[in-house]
Order: sequence, then structure tokens, then C-alpha cells
Amino acid sequence: MRNITKEIRLSGSGGQGLILAGIILAEAAIHDGLNTVQTQSYGPEARGGASKAEVIISNGDIDYPKVTRPQVMLAMTQEACDKYVGSLSDDGILIVDSTYVTEIPSTRAKVYALPITRLAIEKVGKTLVANIVALGAVVGLTNIVSREALTDAVLARVPKGTEELNKKALAVGFECAAKAAKQPAGKQVVVAG
Repeated sequence: MRNITKEIRLSGSGGQGLILAGIILAEAAIHDGLNTVQTQSYGPEARGGASKAEVIISNGDIDYPKVTRPQVMLAMTQEACDKYVGSLSDDGILIVDSTYVTEIPSTRAKVYALPITRLAIEKVGKTLVANIVALGAVVGLTNIVSREALTDAVLARVPKGTEELNKKALAVGFECAAKAAKQPAGKQVVVAG
């Protein structure tokens, strides 16, 4: 069996829940029986500063624990998009939260502009779950882990009493990804809502 390794970078600002999202994604990979490494970094001003979580998922050994050339990148802020897009693989996928990312830097990667935070507010009623909507969209577009494993990992990590809210957020992310996948093929796909 061929060793398939994927590098994923989830980026935005502190307070958006991207560290938790990275942990959940790594735990979903473990649920699927894959090997994974998860790392994170954030600016000194925890809320509002730059933040990123990185996950490497492989069906074989992972020799180096840092993401160097991600095939999948999520950018939840303009600053994160501008800062990290240059390291994205040319044949990669860039998923941006069009609520906050209005200028897509030049890239050879396939771009999906999805209103992640706006959907979290309008369809779930809470900005707080934008990270879970984003995870649903990432997995819906990439199938990097199974939906079942992602759902299990989310439910194992979210605070007790918020399970239904987070399941709804995941469903919104999956639905948004399905809409994006139906758009005409091109280098950039924009989903309005």
C-alpha cells in the first residue's frame, strides 16, 4: 500500500477556536486508524493575534512533525491568508472564510471562498461554532477523514450540553462543502450562503 501523507494548516486569529479544530481533526484521523501529528502556534496576545494549528495525517510513518508544504489550508482571516498562502502546495486547496477574507492572494491552488462565520451566525445562531462549521467544510471538500470520525471527535471534545449545537454546525459545514463541490469547475469557487 502506498504511503499517503496530507499536511493541513488551519489559520486565523486567536479566539476563533482553530487550536481546538486542529486537535479534533487529529483525533478524527486516529478514529479512522491513521497516524497523525498535531502542532499549534499563536501570537502573544492570545485573542486576536495570529493563530494556526497544523495537522499531518498519514497511513504510514510520519518522519517530520512540522507542516512544510500544506496540501490543504483554511484561512479564517485576511491576515492569516496573506501570511500563509505562499507555502501552500500548487495543487493544494485553499478554503477561506469569505466573511473576513475579501482579497484572495495569487495562488495556483484551488480556492473555495465560503461564508463560514456568516453561516455559523445565520444557520446555527453562534459565532462560536465557526470553527466547527469550518471543519465540516474542510472534511466535506477533502474527505481527509471520514465524516463519522469527525463527528465522533467533535462530540468527544465539545462542552457537555453543546452536542446538538455542534452537530448542527458540522452539518452546515458539510452542506456548504456540498454546494461548493457542485459549482462549475474552475480555480476559484465562491459560495454565497
